[in-house]
This record gives sequence, structure tokens and C-alpha cells, in this order.
Amino acid sequence: MGFAIAEAITAAGHQAVLVSGPVMLTPPAGCEIHQVETTQDLLDTCNRLFIDCQGVIATAAVCDYRPRERFPGKLAKTGVSLELELVETADVLAELGVQKGNRWIVGFALESDEFAHINALRKLKQKNCDAIVLNRPTAIGSTTNQIEIIDRAGSSVAAFSGEKLDVARHLWQWIADNLLT
Repeated sequence: MGFAIAEAITAAGHQAVLVSGPVMLTPPAGCEIHQVETTQDLLDTCNRLFIDCQGVIATAAVCDYRPRERFPGKLAKTGVSLELELVETADVLAELGVQKGNRWIVGFALESDEFAHINALRKLKQKNCDAIVLNRPTAIGSTTNQIEIIDRAGSSVAAFSGEKLDVARHLWQWIADNLLT
């Protein structure tokens, strides 16, 4: 979805800066791309780039936990069970929300249960977003998406479905009409 949004932004004549983890997608022409691998890489890169941005659209569903210790190479079998301790990763969107200032932020909430709207609204407020895009896990790895835009007041203000690029164009138009100054 992030690549489709970057394409929609550049097609509309704006500059898009795309921060992406390892994927097998070709970045849109005319888009500045920054590759990251870990959640910490994502946070560091976004912090560095956000200073010069008018706003951010955060589509990534990054991991919430990482192993406490990373082992180089492959762990060989020893016949003994291993315990894996996980620690929380940084919340990139919340960190950007703290630094927001006069910029706008649109987050994505990937939700799968009957409390999806409530969970998305909670994320919108906790992360200081101007709007949040609710979508479902069926979007992962798919060429299509179905989204609902929820504004700062908690109202569902738009919904779009179809090919990701078409959905991205509608989303960008909504942002341009409602958030750009």
C-alpha cells in the first residue's frame, strides 16, 4: 500500500519519500527511496527525514516485538530447548506524533476483530494522528484493499475499495482536500 500511495503522490505532482523494509517491489518513478531492515532503522530514518516533510502517511505494520538478543549466523541444534525472550520495539508512528508540530499525520490501523473501529480510534488518539486508515489483514500481499478513513473526531469520513493504486489515489485526494495547507 505504501508503494501505491507513493505512486499516487508523485502522479499528483508532489514529492514522495518512501521508507521501505525488504520487499520485492519496484519503487515508483520519481520517488526518493530509503531502505531499512529493522524497526530501529525505520525509526532512525523517519526521525531524520520527518524534519523536512509536510506530513507522513504511515502504512507499515512493523513488528511490535524483537528478540532481546540477536545471534549472528545460524544457531546449531544442541538437543536442548531454547527460550526466546522478546522485547517491545519502538512505536515509530507514536514517536513521529510527538514531533508532529504543524505537520499532518495519517496512520494505518490493520485490525482483524469486531473491535476494529474502536482499536483504530484508540491508535489515532494515542499516536496523535489527524486521520487513521482502517484496513484488514486481507490487504497483506494482495493487489486490492478496502479502507475506511476515520478523522480526528472519530467519524468515518470515507471508504474506498479496489486495486491498491486506485485506493491510494482516492486516499491521497482525501488528504489533499482535508489536510494539505
